[in-house]
Amino acid sequence: MFDWITTPSLLLGGVVLAAVQFVAALPWLWAIDPRGFERATRSAGALGTVVGGVIAAGVVVAAYIGYKGDAASLEFNGRYVYGAVLHLQLLIDLFILMPNLLVLVWPKGGAVAMAAYREGLRQPMSWLIVLVAVVGTWVSVFIPYFTFGDDFKMMKQIGFDVVMLAAALFGVLAASISISEEIEGRTAVTLMSKPVNRRQFLIGKFLGIMMACLALSLVIGWNLTFALRAQPEFDKINEVVDAMPQQAEATFVPAFTAAVPNPTAKVIARGAGLWFADSFAHSLGIALGFGQVMILVAIAAALATRVPFVVNLVLCLVIYFLGHLAPVIVQVTQTGDGSTALGLVGFLGRLFDVLLPALDFFNMGPAIIRESPLDLWQFAGYVATVFGYSVIYTGIALLVGLLLFEDRDLA
Repeated sequence: MFDWITTPSLLLGGVVLAAVQFVAALPWLWAIDPRGFERATRSAGALGTVVGGVIAAGVVVAAYIGYKGDAASLEFNGRYVYGAVLHLQLLIDLFILMPNLLVLVWPKGGAVAMAAYREGLRQPMSWLIVLVAVVGTWVSVFIPYFTFGDDFKMMKQIGFDVVMLAAALFGVLAASISISEEIEGRTAVTLMSKPVNRRQFLIGKFLGIMMACLALSLVIGWNLTFALRAQPEFDKINEVVDAMPQQAEATFVPAFTAAVPNPTAKVIARGAGLWFADSFAHSLGIALGFGQVMILVAIAAALATRVPFVVNLVLCLVIYFLGHLAPVIVQVTQTGDGSTALGLVGFLGRLFDVLLPALDFFNMGPAIIRESPLDLWQFAGYVATVFGYSVIYTGIALLVGLLLFEDRDLA
């Protein structure tokens, strides 16, 4: 029962697993108490205490692994406890480091971005949207879709749509309210006297809101990984073969298991590798939807320099629907009977298709419902290409916003 005591490699494996979790916790430990963290790094006694604590935690982990022994149970805990907690810690690290790195690179605009980022995450609206999205995701797990074996695909599509819509709703509302209120309330005048110019103000606001949108997307996406594993367990009638996470396993599982020396401890590492394989495959769908969020928030930020909140919201909704419908209108009118009315509709459809963003590119549905599985890395290349398109369109929208803001009287 206590053979783990005489197995140095198992003790080393437990220490490695504990050390990884500790290193992942360093950024948010610094964020909680920056001065105390700095003092601890300069104190030999504090560093010795930390090393002793990591070793003690490693001994506890090794004891648990040696006592448990069952490979299936260890892999389950490695996947849904160790891997999920490590993933969440890394997300917290990202949320802390993003604004601080931006301030380091771009001090004035980064300060505006950090203020907008903190303001966005402190609003009850953001966490209410997260709560509704999480509940909606889990409700979709148990809904019967009557799709003759494709319930998992339907639920997966709904999950990615929920992530995108939650971030887009928050981003558009935050951009419309925050920028409009600062301009109308003359708060922007105070900012411009710091000195912060109009370009730094608008782009800083946009980047801060986008970082908050990214935080919401990744938290809801973390929850989605749990839901996508739970749905096949709840509905065993559907034969689920999710090809892209399986392809990602070939990369992540060997990398995680190679870092741990003991064969029994490798089972925990294998479970963590399986979690991160799922998360990486799902992150491609989240990134695809986030490109759409970025475009919509950029448009909302540009419009907020001139129009009030309600008008901005209506215009963003119109752009969202027309951006999805314009390609369909063009396709339908090309196969019509050539009548004058249909030609006018086709002209408007082509006009909207050229001027408005092609939001249909960001739809994850075709990648999910297809019969033949997609290659993971080819799809990653497609996501990178479409995301590049969203960056270009976002830049154009912000440039228009800067032109509109340049002549705006703030006094």
